[in-house]
Amino acid sequence: MTDRKNGAKTDGRNANGTFAAGNPGRPAGARHKTTRAVEELLDGEAEALTRKAVEMALGGDATAMRLCLERIAPARKDSPITFTIPDAAEAKDAGELAKAVLASVASGELTPAEGGAVMALVDGLRRTLEMTEIEARLTALEGAK
Repeated sequence: MTDRKNGAKTDGRNANGTFAAGNPGRPAGARHKTTRAVEELLDGEAEALTRKAVEMALGGDATAMRLCLERIAPARKDSPITFTIPDAAEAKDAGELAKAVLASVASGELTPAEGGAVMALVDGLRRTLEMTEIEARLTALEGAK
């Protein structure tokens, strides 16, 4: 490969300007110089800027209102869901729970994403119940000795 023709060779890079193997680039947490400059300009002004945004929102500025509301009550990333499922006392009952979740997704009671999240919970419950049953069997076997 040839040396770079558009400037000095940079440490940690190949001759063609790409990162060398094993060089991850910037260290984790490194901040861009523009970000650092903006943070320095705003340093100590956060309270005044917040107060002004609230005043503008109260004055009827729609953009300021939206910004204030997004900070006060951000959009929920997750919300509780309610649907009926059978009781599960043993690991073998997890199949019935899974059928109930699939039926709820099929009927539109749950979204597919919500169904996936609930299925993950059902799987966790199944594993917990299995371990509880295994522990009970082991205790019974050890007690029989």
